[in-house]
Amino acid sequence: MLFLLLCVDANSLAIAQLPTLQPRAVEEPIRPIPAARTQDPRRVTLGEHLFEDRRLSHNSTHSCSSCHDIRTNGASTNARDLNPRGEPLALNTLTVFNAALSLFLNWEGNLRSLDLEVEQTLSNPAIMASSVEEVLSKLRSDPDEVRQFREAYGHGPDRDSLLDAIAVFEGSLVTPGSRFDRWLAGDASAITSEELSGYRLFKSLGCISCHQGVNVGGNLFQRHGIFHPLGSPEPVLVRVPSLRNVAATAPYFHDGSAPTLKEAVKTMGFAQLDRVLTGEQIAAIVAFLNTLTGTYAGRPVTPGAGAPGTGVSP
Repeated sequence: MLFLLLCVDANSLAIAQLPTLQPRAVEEPIRPIPAARTQDPRRVTLGEHLFEDRRLSHNSTHSCSSCHDIRTNGASTNARDLNPRGEPLALNTLTVFNAALSLFLNWEGNLRSLDLEVEQTLSNPAIMASSVEEVLSKLRSDPDEVRQFREAYGHGPDRDSLLDAIAVFEGSLVTPGSRFDRWLAGDASAITSEELSGYRLFKSLGCISCHQGVNVGGNLFQRHGIFHPLGSPEPVLVRVPSLRNVAATAPYFHDGSAPTLKEAVKTMGFAQLDRVLTGEQIAAIVAFLNTLTGTYAGRPVTPGAGAPGTGVSP
């Protein structure tokens, strides 16, 4: 909720795609999610196919969707997913939904584009433990795969087309249509009075300092545990996560240590703001955060199976 290094506004990433805004949206620090940018549907389809393909991992045991379930919340319900050796990853898995709207990617914020993120994921020994060259060798031996690449790119699989196809698909994973976005567009009935009070509290407490812009985060860095410890100590500096669909992405924080949204709000208030929030304040903020759930493929984003509860009762 407090930032230390960068104050870069990610709105510019999407401003060209935004519809004409009502005065409320222009004045607020949060912007509505725009529609996904139009792409060649053959490349989107190929990218989705590759996203589900276990051959992208060294032992053909993991696909991108193993940790990023786009049928539910774009992530998983685990505090930390497992690497190919069955060991827990260092950090909680971030949702892939709306990743294209963030200025920085990953908890470390060390990548600025989806294609670079795809390449790093393939070569990371703790995730896919493979490489672009190894994946291409597998795909080139599959005549059907070669055909799909030729239809989408005019040639067989190569480095650029492999990375681009997956990045194009991930770029299509935006979730517009949240109730809060409808409120921003001028529909006063889209959110309740409690949810509006929660939003005002979210702003007045200072949460909006980091969680703003089209992705309600994703464009700044923060040092966690400023006043009190917050989860595991490393890494000290993390990219501020997006709060889009946050009601569906439990558990929370870089180490997955907060099982519910209520617990996450309570902990953030204490660790980052040095405030002990009341039960009423927590419930109001959680109510607001629930309005940030959008839709994908015509369906609301939902928690994954077995996700911890996100109730607001004190």
